[in-house]
Amino acid sequence: ARTQSLLASKIPPPRRRSAGGGLMKRWDQRPFELRNLFNPAFCGLVLFRALRGYEEEDVRGMPFSLSLLALPLCLHKDSREAIASSPRSYLLKIAEKNQQIMVGLADRATQMLPYAFEGFGVLMERGCIVIADDGRIQTVPDKVRKTINGTAETVACQKVARIVGREFARIADRATIYTTFGIRP
Repeated sequence: ARTQSLLASKIPPPRRRSAGGGLMKRWDQRPFELRNLFNPAFCGLVLFRALRGYEEEDVRGMPFSLSLLALPLCLHKDSREAIASSPRSYLLKIAEKNQQIMVGLADRATQMLPYAFEGFGVLMERGCIVIADDGRIQTVPDKVRKTINGTAETVACQKVARIVGREFARIADRATIYTTFGIRP
């Protein structure tokens, strides 16, 4: 009985804060639609495709700050369709012709931070990515299947992610990319 009073009280489980300052709900407490759309494994896969696309042009890997734009561009239907409709065009030109991509992008990027972090967590836990000494994110070869499959929408998200990653590498300037999309670097 005496040792019971010497022990520390039970520590409550940590509460995760989202980018907006609110608490992230546990997986089993999230609405069905959110669990499907923002599944951490799927978000990680989309991020991986963007990172791999970046590496097609620059083997050093994608800067972390740019990786946070992948999900809001690839999962947002209007943005995804605009980018997919001109896969051979330069991303800057696509953004110029399709101003709807920029509408709400900064807010979407902020709202999607928790899902991006969860996706990165899955990728790290599975050994699919590494962080270079300079902070760039690099993919690990042979950890994710090269073939893209799934529903038409999930395939489209993955294909656009590759385009976005490749185009980010071609532009090669974070400030230009952020400014183009109306986000303060």
